[in-house]
Amino acid sequence: MKPLLLLLLLCVSCTAVEKPNIVLILSDDQSWTDYSFMGHKHIKTPHLDKLASESVLFRRAYVPVALCRPSLMSMITGHYPHVHRVTGNDPKENTPENRAKLIANIDRFEHLGKILSNQGYISHQSGKWWEGNFKRGGFTEGMTRGFPQKGGRHGDDGLKIGRKGMKPISDFVERAAKDDKPFYLWYAPFMPHTPHTPPDRILNKYKGKGLLPSVEKYYAMCEWFDETCGELVDILEKNKVRENTLIVYVCDNGWIQSEKANKFALRSKQSPYEMGTRTPIFFNWPAKLKAQDRKELCTSLDILPTILGAVGAPIPEGLPGLNLTPNMKNQTAIPRDMIFGESNAHDVIDLDDPEKTLLYRWVIKGRWKLLLTYDGKVTRYPHVHERKEKRPQLFDLMSDPHETKNLAKDNPEIVAELVQELNKWYTPKTAKALTVFK
Repeated sequence: MKPLLLLLLLCVSCTAVEKPNIVLILSDDQSWTDYSFMGHKHIKTPHLDKLASESVLFRRAYVPVALCRPSLMSMITGHYPHVHRVTGNDPKENTPENRAKLIANIDRFEHLGKILSNQGYISHQSGKWWEGNFKRGGFTEGMTRGFPQKGGRHGDDGLKIGRKGMKPISDFVERAAKDDKPFYLWYAPFMPHTPHTPPDRILNKYKGKGLLPSVEKYYAMCEWFDETCGELVDILEKNKVRENTLIVYVCDNGWIQSEKANKFALRSKQSPYEMGTRTPIFFNWPAKLKAQDRKELCTSLDILPTILGAVGAPIPEGLPGLNLTPNMKNQTAIPRDMIFGESNAHDVIDLDDPEKTLLYRWVIKGRWKLLLTYDGKVTRYPHVHERKEKRPQLFDLMSDPHETKNLAKDNPEIVAELVQELNKWYTPKTAKALTVFK
């Protein structure tokens, strides 16, 4: 073999080895408070605690929308719901044509799976997945049949992962390691999501603490989910790929367990409040990142550009999120003190006009959070979206993280400044504001 050709082959080989494996761990319906590393007094999450302690951890992190499908779509495309147009879980008129049209939005973007596939990654999807068959998401392997197959919705067969063991993931990682190929793994188990059916060996740990049965089961589900995350890390270590694997953790939206029934309480899932939108996010890459407990704001919109930055892949233009990889590697400050979000109804009324169901816009700048209310139509869960407060809602998140006191009346200058920032970000064209400035 000629020396120059040999050198080129070696360079290609070195580049392939240097590409990190990508593992996304996606919790489903869990509040930012509900981990022991975030200070919960009952819930035990030892595996995530350990992982977080070894990671670049952002405790003040957010998803731009507190509903699973639009939240996940924002993460893989890097865009806000009003841009990618998947603002709800289902079309109101849930016909096959409308379901297909909503799914087709994924094809308009250079999304994570497509980009990593072009970079030579093999990939596996398990758990929650809304956008049709796993192949639609650029995965080379997967568990979700998806629409239009019978029963194909939001994960179908993939929802067995975690609850019914980890063998599909174990088999995939073993093959990838054996073939020495970079891989991308989507682990989005239906946990701690309802149905809350934890094994008795975990549920019994939460009995005798004065908790209601519905709360005991939810807390036990959080620990069961944590246990599966430990199994996933064990799989990586067993196959000797842990060191050069970038693990990213985030939750799709928050949850407050109702004490009365097996459902969520108000101001959590589907809402713009902290218990709906806030989540810890962390990045774990032993080969490249030192453990850091970061104080800055982070958003799940940062995940796509950050992964692509770690991989060395081209980052699509016009993304609102940031590539945090250089800041994490160098432990330098992130040049941002403001993030945005929005809230729409559960069902999409008009597939071409997301504003028909716009309920809120929100902005966080430093310690302050502002919510503005809109007239979007609601067809499901009307009790969740009563929108009784028509004034601007301003909260000091440092002193009042659970948003109990509206400070807008006493801080008109701050309200005006944040309204201006919201309008710079995105000004609705057809939605009407219900907010009354008095």
